[in-house]
Amino acid sequence: MSETSIGEHRDEPSVRGPADRVTASLEIANDAVGRGFAWLTLPCVFVAFAVVILRYVFGIGYAWMQELYVWLHAIVFTGCAAFALQHDVHVRVDVFYGRMSPRGKAWVDLLGATLLVVPWMIVTIRLTWPWVLNSWRSGETSGSTDGMPGLYVIKAMLPLMAVLLTLQALTMTSRSIAVLCRR
Repeated sequence: MSETSIGEHRDEPSVRGPADRVTASLEIANDAVGRGFAWLTLPCVFVAFAVVILRYVFGIGYAWMQELYVWLHAIVFTGCAAFALQHDVHVRVDVFYGRMSPRGKAWVDLLGATLLVVPWMIVTIRLTWPWVLNSWRSGETSGSTDGMPGLYVIKAMLPLMAVLLTLQALTMTSRSIAVLCRR
């Protein structure tokens, strides 16, 4: 995990102007959202443990319980994606980045955020939004007869993830530009 404080780019000093304050505020909010979603890991583990005990000790199985821990895991994964990007704990194929100068890293972050993350998240929002709205309107439930109600909640996590990742990419862009503008 990154050793920088919340609201700081790895190579950027603390907040200076209004744009930096907005960036820091977005990062503080993203950090809070990520930490909030991360707490769902605990019930996910407890439900998975209960499913295993019920099935293998008592021979009882409930589809809704199995779906619950899978859904909780999906919510944690999508809700924490931007948090992982913010703290540089996402999966990175790091062949050159680790040896780059702060300016080189800023260029990679700037180009990655603007040319990869933001466009793909816009595509994600555009493609998932009608699907999510339809699911909410119909009150879609699990395909299993005794499965979880509210499938629309899990579907809504996809555009939410895309919005959070877009906001984090914009903060990365701002921080990268600040590093590049420094002399």
